[in-house]
Amino acid sequence: MALVPLLIAILNVSPRKAFVLSWVSGVISFALIFHWVFQVSGYKIIHHFVLALYFAPFFGAFGLAISFIKKRYGCTAAISLAPFLWVSMEYIRSNIGFMAFPYAWLGYTQHEYPLVIQIASVAGTYGVSFLLAMVNSAVAALVLNLRYRSKNLSLRPIGPISKRGLFLLSATAAFLTIMTISYGAIVLSRPTIGEKLRVSVVQGNIEQAKKWDRRYRSYILETYEKLSKEASKDQPELIVWPEAATPGFVLKDLTLLQRITGLVRETNAYFLIGSCEYPKFERSPSQIGQFGNTALFFSPNGKVLGQYLKIHLVPFVEYVPYQKLIPWPRFIVPDRTKGYEVPGNKITLFDLQGTKFGTVICWEVIFPKLTRDFVKDGAQFLLNITNEAWFGRSVGPQHYLISSIFRAVENRVYVVRCANTGISCFIDPYGRVLARIKDANNQDLLVRGVLTQTCSRFRTKSS
Repeated sequence: MALVPLLIAILNVSPRKAFVLSWVSGVISFALIFHWVFQVSGYKIIHHFVLALYFAPFFGAFGLAISFIKKRYGCTAAISLAPFLWVSMEYIRSNIGFMAFPYAWLGYTQHEYPLVIQIASVAGTYGVSFLLAMVNSAVAALVLNLRYRSKNLSLRPIGPISKRGLFLLSATAAFLTIMTISYGAIVLSRPTIGEKLRVSVVQGNIEQAKKWDRRYRSYILETYEKLSKEASKDQPELIVWPEAATPGFVLKDLTLLQRITGLVRETNAYFLIGSCEYPKFERSPSQIGQFGNTALFFSPNGKVLGQYLKIHLVPFVEYVPYQKLIPWPRFIVPDRTKGYEVPGNKITLFDLQGTKFGTVICWEVIFPKLTRDFVKDGAQFLLNITNEAWFGRSVGPQHYLISSIFRAVENRVYVVRCANTGISCFIDPYGRVLARIKDANNQDLLVRGVLTQTCSRFRTKSS
């Protein structure tokens, strides 16, 4: 019901006031949703203010459009079009160049309700957002209708909601809700099919301050070696390390490479390891000496079978967009900051004895199109390796987990998350978290451990 108060408010004021009300709502909403980003070292209140200012105009545009439609065509038309306008704003925000941020969608609020979210396999997460916006519009229309009948004229909205419009809107919301839940019940009754693949995820829980400190090189390697040997007892076919797990450039450091290949041979399993590496082929003189966020795939005999280079880099963190063209303020990009990381430019699939899988690194999992491209190219399940040590015990890792849940449903594939500090887990094609790494106190963040589960090599029968 979160949109009901906003809809009622903007339908009772002028377009200018509707924009301001919606804009303020956006500032408050995103400032609170992203409060966990303060866990990142160097992130200050001014950055948070800029972030909120960037997202808020999408709210403002929504309110402005609703108010203009109401002024020209009446309340019934405005509130009926609200779901379409809301999803349009989510889509634009998610596809606006280097500032695209497909995050905190309305549909994500339903991640714990498998019956509701199965429609995402047909209509995407936008479909879930649309359903919620439609229900909110119907409730707001009912409230406005009751207020218009009130004898207190000060409570009356500008223009009534027609009885026919109220009936059609309510009937449509009810019909879509019933169809969505029915579809979810049918889909959830179907089992997954195909041969099973045993996968182990390793959660090293290495503090962010220690990850790139050479004094902790041996400590980090010993941690992952011990955990990998523990995981090998479950006889997995694939062992996964999180993003940037290696304390150095594996392909350039012979000593580090030999140590890792020795571990791989000893465990006799395939390995997918997060690292930072120099690109295999330098693409321009300006990129010489630069590295990329990488996933390395090893065979049981220690041979490097493939390498995936992260495609979607984090702006102002992993690279500076249009650095030569735009004079970014110093509080956003300090003078000493340069874009060091090289982005990948192609989808890479790894082949494990006939099973193809894709790997998305860190926040790449929030981009629906990227994960869909992996599946369209033949990925039979997805790995998400990530390092969320930046966020401590905040809700940040939970937010990224929610994105993974919807990527699983949208593509009808298993999604396996391997995180440095958590949350490492297995998600089935219906968006259900099957198991996650936890300690004795049932904590899944800032804990160390391994987890082995089976996932289907193929997509579900329903897909």
